[in-house]
Amino acid sequence: MKPNIQTLRELRESGYTPKPIREELRANLIAMLDRREPLFPEVVGYGDTVIPQVQRAVLAGHSMNLLGLRGQAKTRMARGLVDLLDEWVPVVPGSVLNEDPMAPLLRSTAEQLHDDHPIGWMHRSERYVEKLATPDVSVADLIGDVDPIKAANLGLDYSDERVIAYGLIPRSHRCIFAINELPDLQPRIQVALFNILQEGDIQIRGFQMRLALDLQFVFTANPEDYTSRGAIITPLKDRIQSQILTHYPRSIEDSLAITAQEARLTAEQHRRVVVSPMVAELVERVALAARESEYIDAGSGVSARLSITAYELLVAAAELRSHLTGDAPTTTRITDLLGIIPAITGKVELVYEGEQEGPEGVAVHLMNQAFRALFAERFPDPELVRRGKMEDVYAEVVAHFNDDGLELLRMDSDAEHAAKLNAVAGLSALVDRYLPTDDAEARRGAMEFALHGMAAHNLLGKDVIDGEVSFSDLMGNLFSADDED
Repeated sequence: MKPNIQTLRELRESGYTPKPIREELRANLIAMLDRREPLFPEVVGYGDTVIPQVQRAVLAGHSMNLLGLRGQAKTRMARGLVDLLDEWVPVVPGSVLNEDPMAPLLRSTAEQLHDDHPIGWMHRSERYVEKLATPDVSVADLIGDVDPIKAANLGLDYSDERVIAYGLIPRSHRCIFAINELPDLQPRIQVALFNILQEGDIQIRGFQMRLALDLQFVFTANPEDYTSRGAIITPLKDRIQSQILTHYPRSIEDSLAITAQEARLTAEQHRRVVVSPMVAELVERVALAARESEYIDAGSGVSARLSITAYELLVAAAELRSHLTGDAPTTTRITDLLGIIPAITGKVELVYEGEQEGPEGVAVHLMNQAFRALFAERFPDPELVRRGKMEDVYAEVVAHFNDDGLELLRMDSDAEHAAKLNAVAGLSALVDRYLPTDDAEARRGAMEFALHGMAAHNLLGKDVIDGEVSFSDLMGNLFSADDED
């Protein structure tokens, strides 16, 4: 609730004393910890790694640099620090520097204040300032510059504080100030931050001003070893007190939780499409495969946005089929994963080998890697079967494709899809043995997955043409490919 204090006299009588922002953050964090409330409740997977480091940095009163690859929630955490600020703080109305009425920065402001001077209140949501570092950022943008017109009109010297057009950093006094992608800031601009971080003063056009600026600096950056765009210069890195390394989700469960939280689905999509847990997991495994792929530049990273946009396209593919076939609700299928290819090709940076394969070829390869990984966890290892070290549980299914093929079309109705899968000899028994379920939709999804997994392990042949999938005998598929060549 906004305090009902309107004058400087009332503020003094209330017992208010100015508090540095770092003490403010520290006190509110301690109160949050005592109440057992989580910091960054929407950030998943950092509870035992990154978040404790941020908490320690806040308790130590440190500026911090969140260092990690793209899509690792760095900006979200920087913005989330606002929750540690006091809800309202008093300000001098009209002050471009958010000055505290009890501790004004400028001499001109202090001269104007009196007991009946009105005061304003600034909400914590207004106390976060963010700047994206780009090569065109200037010292004037961040620190400020002399306004010669104002100096001439007022007849003042250029060193007078009243003729300065303050930059973004002074105007962020008493705020959290974040610079995203710090390495993109030109080295000469990074030099301008030295004194602000260490001594708190600024220098404009050769005129040094002692301003007791009170800011909480938060920087974000990609690892400098992995970017050709620039680097954080060593003296600046030395002045940033805590460097905190972020990371991608370390478990499938965390990945699934992040995607489910961030995916933007409409109410209609929620009603019309049921997302199979198996297909949702395959989406996450595609992202995991991309982060380990020899075709993709590991230094550029594979953002969590790949999984999120892929999930949205997966649902959209099922929704499109639902409208065309009239099946509502419908359940996502393995073949719907072909619809996520645009989410992959636009979010990975290919190395030379990947360029040779082509973006779509790499996307299909990643999906096959996901099929292989999940299949190995759900079914017996096909390699052990080949070596004769265990029962050949796939023989009946493979034998079926010696005589018959199978085409799974994107726009097959649910009934057509089920009929085609049920017609494959031995497939139903294989799934009942290793993925038993009473849910008919889950069982159908498991049957389709088994075919894709067997193809990924070279037990069956598989062709993908214009978004349609066909399965056949592996040897027949190879001979057919040779004939076409």
